Amino acid sequence: MALTIGRWPALGSQGSQVATAAFFAFSTYVSATSTLDKSTQLGQIVLLVLIGCGIGILVNVTVLPPLRYRSAEHGIRTLAHALCDLVSDIYPALRECGLDEERTGRWRARAEQTGELVTQARTGLRMARESLHYNPRRLFRRGRVAIHFEGYAAALEALERTLRQVAALTRSLDKWSADEDRYRYGDFLAGYADFLESLSRITRVFADLDEDRLGDQTSQLHQLADQAQNCRRRLAEQAERDHLPLTDPGRPYGVLVIEAARLMEEFQYTCDVLQHHVER
Repeated sequence: MALTIGRWPALGSQGSQVATAAFFAFSTYVSATSTLDKSTQLGQIVLLVLIGCGIGILVNVTVLPPLRYRSAEHGIRTLAHALCDLVSDIYPALRECGLDEERTGRWRARAEQTGELVTQARTGLRMARESLHYNPRRLFRRGRVAIHFEGYAAALEALERTLRQVAALTRSLDKWSADEDRYRYGDFLAGYADFLESLSRITRVFADLDEDRLGDQTSQLHQLADQAQNCRRRLAEQAERDHLPLTDPGRPYGVLVIEAARLMEEFQYTCDVLQHHVER
């Protein structure tokens, strides 16, 4: 019976402890030498189970839900922090045209090492959802919980895609060739730096995501997204004014312009997702 109960999906990783607890309880029961002792031991085991269930329910109702709910926010914040730190390292170097191989290699390595952060964020979201699913408090705030979790899940997926786009951007920068000096790309890189700086402001808001301030934060995100869109348009216009070889597949300029457009799409979608679920 204990083995069957331990396989219940709702118990998650704690299921294996059911059989262990049952084994020790049974050992204590059979070690009793008389019927009275067995009855006493059985009563104590039942009492301990009831006390444990009571404490578990009390903690789950009063303490655990907000902590687990915040774990969903924490996962998004962690990804946003990593994204913000990386982008904030890139754009000052672009302004200085500092695209040496060592620096771009570090950016690329950092962008490609975010898989563990994504896994942790997904785990936090799953734990938060499971914690509230089996909690009686959800009956009093069902709509709000469902809306926020849908929004957080969608935002998390969008941030994952954004990280992949940033990784693609760092690969493009890492392939920057020294013979690009034949082109006047200083203004282009400065424009790209402005664009990435505008994106870093968006990531800072995500890094401070708070359920209690989502309304104000989504409004701020949309304002910042509009500014980033303007920077992206100016970047594309600058590339055309400088007559950079955007259609040459052997040059990075066209790829970088495309990466900027894709990054903007993902950031805009992430902001729209949160706005949608807040307004519901």
